[in-house]
Amino acid sequence: YLPDQAFIEERIILDPFFRKLAPIGIPDVRVIVFQSIPVMAMIRIPTVESSGKANLHLGAVAIGIDIRTGITTHAIHHNEQITILPDTKLKVRGIKIPKWNELLLLATRALNTSGLGYGGVDIVFDAKKGMMVLELNARPGLAIQNANLKSLRTRLERIEDVKVQSASRGV
Repeated sequence: YLPDQAFIEERIILDPFFRKLAPIGIPDVRVIVFQSIPVMAMIRIPTVESSGKANLHLGAVAIGIDIRTGITTHAIHHNEQITILPDTKLKVRGIKIPKWNELLLLATRALNTSGLGYGGVDIVFDAKKGMMVLELNARPGLAIQNANLKSLRTRLERIEDVKVQSASRGV
């Protein structure tokens, strides 16, 4: 006999900017951070097919984000490149993620607080509270490379010997 357990989570009210991208569920921005430096990012868009979950294996869309500008570039859906979001018919390229530098700083500070030197930080935008860290991932997966059409290893090797004094300096 096992006792009942309940998990209570805060309800996130999706920011209107992101509501136009996803008809169902909560999109999140994943940022890979290495030694206090944001290295690569993507936004995961839930779909009707994925039942509103931002899980790529269930049919969500991954859109790469230019790490310097916060503007979306390329997208994958079931490991195939796409140019239009399946449910909303919006173009995947050219979407400017709001408060980009603040988002990178939040991701970097969150990972630094965890004590991990490398990881993925998932951030959502709540309509009232703004940016919120949803999850930290010690092993964030490699689909982010496909969404960005870039090698994560190359970027990590480029900065492996760089030492920064603070999260803001890393950003």
